[in-house]
Amino acid sequence: MAVLEKIRVKLGVFITVVIALALLSFIIDPTTLESVSSSMSSKYDVGEINGKSVSYQDFQNDVEDLTVINEIISGRSVQGEEQQAMIRNAAWQSLVDKYLFLKNAQAAGIAVGEEELLALTTGDMVSPVIASVFTDESGNFSKERLVEFVQQIRNDDSGRLKTYWDYLQNTVYTQEFYAKYGSLFTQSNFTNALMLAKSMEENNNTTDVEFVMVPFGYVQDSTIVVSDSEIRKYYKEHRDFYRQQASRDIEYVVFEVKPSADDIAAATEQTNALYAEFEKADNMKSFLLKNSDRQLSEYWYKAGELNTISSDVDNFVANNGVGSISPLYLKDNVFYAVKILDSKKMPESVFVKHILLQGEDADMASDILAQLNSGESFSNLAALYSADKNPNVAERGDIGWMSQSMMIPGMESVLTAQLNKPYIVETAYGTHIVKVTETKEIAERKQVAILEREILASKATYNDYYSRANVLATKSAGKYESFRKAVEEENLYAHPVNKMLESNDRLGAIDHTKEITRWAFEAKKGKVSNIITVNNNYFFVVALKDIHKEGYATVEEVAPRIKNILYAEKAGEKKAAEVAEKIAGLTTMEAIAEALGTTVSTKDNITFASLTSQGLDPKFIGAVSVAEPGVISKPLAGTIGVYVYKVTGHDTGAFFTEDDAKNRNAQMAQYSIQMLMPVMMEDGDVKDNRARFY
Repeated sequence: MAVLEKIRVKLGVFITVVIALALLSFIIDPTTLESVSSSMSSKYDVGEINGKSVSYQDFQNDVEDLTVINEIISGRSVQGEEQQAMIRNAAWQSLVDKYLFLKNAQAAGIAVGEEELLALTTGDMVSPVIASVFTDESGNFSKERLVEFVQQIRNDDSGRLKTYWDYLQNTVYTQEFYAKYGSLFTQSNFTNALMLAKSMEENNNTTDVEFVMVPFGYVQDSTIVVSDSEIRKYYKEHRDFYRQQASRDIEYVVFEVKPSADDIAAATEQTNALYAEFEKADNMKSFLLKNSDRQLSEYWYKAGELNTISSDVDNFVANNGVGSISPLYLKDNVFYAVKILDSKKMPESVFVKHILLQGEDADMASDILAQLNSGESFSNLAALYSADKNPNVAERGDIGWMSQSMMIPGMESVLTAQLNKPYIVETAYGTHIVKVTETKEIAERKQVAILEREILASKATYNDYYSRANVLATKSAGKYESFRKAVEEENLYAHPVNKMLESNDRLGAIDHTKEITRWAFEAKKGKVSNIITVNNNYFFVVALKDIHKEGYATVEEVAPRIKNILYAEKAGEKKAAEVAEKIAGLTTMEAIAEALGTTVSTKDNITFASLTSQGLDPKFIGAVSVAEPGVISKPLAGTIGVYVYKVTGHDTGAFFTEDDAKNRNAQMAQYSIQMLMPVMMEDGDVKDNRARFY
């Protein structure tokens, strides 16, 4: 009993904690605990800015807001990875501005007050950001359109206009801070007359020189030894030069699934049968929907545009008329055949004006159209049909240049409309009275139907490639040494990739390899992956050879580079000593050249700062620019060899003018401004982890 009592006392606290945790897990939903744990983990952060963690969810909310703004500006939904990447970059920059730049600018004493912001947005000193958005038909800033837009915000139940206006105001606010902060540097960068004169003097100096050079050669000198202690000493003294991003060294074998000879024969037979149906098809849209990898398009092609599909297809369409059907073409395991459906001359783009009516006020549309046909201009009618007098008028003025690729759905008729002849168009946005005022690049264009059939690998072929990849993965057994052995046994090639960054999404010519990058950044050194499938036709087996952590590279990682540097220094010193011994007591350049088995070279007008000096050893240029004329130098170990030289004269020219000096100072000032954000981001310890999620 005494023993039991002792255990109760000793373990009482422990037992209490265990019971409490059990009760807690019973009361709280496990998914809630997981959610809390996730939110507290930096693993779920897209980055950190100036000590502020940015969660994935918060960043994604900003991305979605900017996506809406982009759609408002362009009138189109965001499509494609490139556009999405641009929006994510803009969202990240906005966060850097918010948490880093604006705080630093405010700490420097810069401010943008409410009255100033009001003046920049709707007042008397409108920002270029606002002025470029609200313009009249001539492209000039229109205060009337700005006021009209602001008035429309309160009638917009969707909230999209307010979102856009908030974005514009924030952009103006931030840009004003950038302008003021930049002016601190540009306005303080003053160069007086003495400084200009000094710069001109230094850059107008030229040097004439005689010299001999003994090259180092390419044979390694086994007597020169670089010790580990010397490497560590150099690393300690130059550690800041070895900062690095997190990266990985990998090797990978890739199996690309390609159709076999049997697959090609079967596809050819099937496509020949479809080609016969293609020739006779009455409902081309339905036929292609069922039988083709490319559906019927209403796009009108001009000569050259179909080259992106096939040069054979483009040549056929360009040289044949309506109703013509091409033979079958084969390109990169894809069959093509084309039928010309229609042909007409039409412009590349048209400039469109419109008045948009929301609601079903057909009488108003007819009335406006009648006035336009009678000679009234859009600008005159704008005053009559303004939003405050006619609530159904949502917008009027220039839509701008429209083309097949930049088109409001429902307005396709503008591409074939008569110039300066207004007419009514119905779209999802409402009723438009439109007028085409200008056209560009009228050319013959054709509508075509394209039968496209890719030759795909059969299931048997697919399984064969998978089996080959599986053999490698199985033999590797998750270990790098086994991977290397299996690669040799199977007579395969392992592609090396060094210093692969976490943002990498491409290996060789293969895109969308993000899954491989994620695996490499989560795996341990020396591990080998299972089969990783990319784009459904590439099987990867990947080995993680080495890990490079963010921060300072280890001395072991950079030792080979440091060893080369130190070897070069020692080799130069040794070669210079050998040259000094050979030329001891010699007093002419000719005698020195003879002793060294070379000839005397001359070089005139060497300048320390001019591009004309490029091609010479930098150490040699620096030395001769300050050497005393007429004195034979001691041997100088340069970058490619050892030099002995005698300056025959220094001269001062006039080729570097005062304007050159001013331009150079301006370039240096501009460079300083460009370095502001990188320096701020380094000081603010900005960590960008977006590559983990996108």
